[in-house]
Amino acid sequence: MERRKLIVVSNRGPVSYARAPNGERTARRGGGGLVTALRSLVQHHDVTWIASAMSDEDRVVAAESAHEPLEETARDGAPFKLRLVEHDPLAYDWYYNVVSNPTLWFLQHYMWGLTVSPNVDLGLHHAWYSGYLPVNQTFADAVVAELERQPDAAVFWHDYHLYLAPKLVRERCPDALMTHFVHIPWSQSDYWHVLPEHLRRAVHEGLLANDIVGFHTSRWRRNFLRTCEDILGADVEEETVAYDGRRTLVTCHPIGVDTQEFCQMKDSEPVLEQERAIAESRPEFLVLRVDRTDPSKNVVRGFHAFGLFLGEHPELHTRVSMLALLDPSRQDIPEYSEYLGAIQREARAVNDQYQREGWVPIDLQIADNFAQSVAAYKQYDVLLVNAVYDGLNLVSKEAPLVNERDGVVVLSENAGSHEELHEWVLTVSPFDVYGQARAIHEGLTMAADEKRRRAAAIREHITEHDLDEWIAAQLADLDRVSAHAHS
Repeated sequence: MERRKLIVVSNRGPVSYARAPNGERTARRGGGGLVTALRSLVQHHDVTWIASAMSDEDRVVAAESAHEPLEETARDGAPFKLRLVEHDPLAYDWYYNVVSNPTLWFLQHYMWGLTVSPNVDLGLHHAWYSGYLPVNQTFADAVVAELERQPDAAVFWHDYHLYLAPKLVRERCPDALMTHFVHIPWSQSDYWHVLPEHLRRAVHEGLLANDIVGFHTSRWRRNFLRTCEDILGADVEEETVAYDGRRTLVTCHPIGVDTQEFCQMKDSEPVLEQERAIAESRPEFLVLRVDRTDPSKNVVRGFHAFGLFLGEHPELHTRVSMLALLDPSRQDIPEYSEYLGAIQREARAVNDQYQREGWVPIDLQIADNFAQSVAAYKQYDVLLVNAVYDGLNLVSKEAPLVNERDGVVVLSENAGSHEELHEWVLTVSPFDVYGQARAIHEGLTMAADEKRRRAAAIREHITEHDLDEWIAAQLADLDRVSAHAHS
């Protein structure tokens, strides 16, 4: 593989710094989805990673380095450079907690009930111009500085936090090679009209300043092509958008799983220890959900569906439980903290109605414990993934890869992974709680040979279309665009 110079840009970085009780600086190397996904880039290419200084110690490190890139190492020891970007704390709060998550995330996951929300008031306008735009400008400044140092590097932007920055870079570096991968859904053009015209245009113009815009599915890709036509009046031809004198390639590549990592992890001692605890306490059948406590994950409806299932099938009482392993998400945002409360109330309602001595229908655990999640992946009989909308949903790929019980996947038709896995899962509408209840029962009572066939097909697909394939597709897109530019 040819080594390349790459500048990776994301809000959250692969390393976070802190101070130990003895005063010594510690570096916590992240294992989140994006960091894991881009690990092979770090292994095989010369990567400079630009990210926000998130912690107090991050900001100290950024100041000590005079905002120059630091020499760092990934979890596997691969070297890379890290450039931490400091933001004004108030601007960052507006950027992250007003625009990025309660606005863009909600818009792109269709999470508003439009009769009551959102209200695009002066506060949102202020947060955009005093938060989202300045933070994107700070990122753009850092990218320009790196491009001055290595002008032949390609820039990899990631996700909805950074929609404005590519245009800000393009204005100063017209020949830069840039690609932007959007990891969340892209909503249809009517829904984008919730934003005032100048804001929705700014989002699309920012993305079209890239040479490539990537999505996980053809569904999100089609929506983006249509919104470019409807909102900007851009010319769309098959997979390219022509706008403002530029052409942007729009692609879709569903992200895969690091299969080698998961196959090693499933037999590690931390996972085996957690698995022993699950195996000792589980009933005959185990329904699993592993999610963040994000409203888009649809946990409350999933619990309600499980309650309906129990009401329809008293013969399975005491024989089946749902294990819900939920990672608390964005609790600084009121909508998220309120949703966590709704999750807890729904679990309590189901348990109060059905539990009896020695049997609790929903075992709700709220913690960040990845070893426990992997152990539960191995043990489920039915995996419930009923997201309202999801850019992809890695749980629906990770869990079947390591499951050892030929477990059945119940999957929302609005999860991006459904485009790949629909032949082998039980498809549900995320809003049809009765349909989800029926799917849970169908999964638990499915014939053993049919369960085995479906589980094997999913494992084969996930193994064949792994994380390395996704990375290779991104690099091939860069080569394709670069060759066209020089032809």
